[in-house]
Amino acid sequence: MSFRSERLAEAIKKEVSELLRDELKDPRIGFVSITAVKVSKDLRYADVFASVFGDPADQKATIEVLSKAQGFIRGELGKRIRLRYTPEITFKLDQSIGRGTHLIKLMEEIREKGGISSE
Repeated sequence: MSFRSERLAEAIKKEVSELLRDELKDPRIGFVSITAVKVSKDLRYADVFASVFGDPADQKATIEVLSKAQGFIRGELGKRIRLRYTPEITFKLDQSIGRGTHLIKLMEEIREKGGISSE
């Protein structure tokens, strides 16, 4: 990623996080945090990765609501970030935190059985 696309990704991450916290009041949106933003080389497309706390049904519902609100979010981004073209955004579920938690749980189970020492 170039320096410009990295800066844009960070700006989008910050602004989308603020929008979710302050502007979107949909009760179907669960506990969400924006974990990463990946911007294309031409700065026209951005994948916004969101981590959603809850069961898979809650996660799916939250991503669907965010996808339906992407027009509003893109419009707000256009007002807040000065660019010639506001990137087309796509929300994707980031499951890395859940996978990490699962791995930690598996390692603790192995340690309890005497397979791994903590030192």
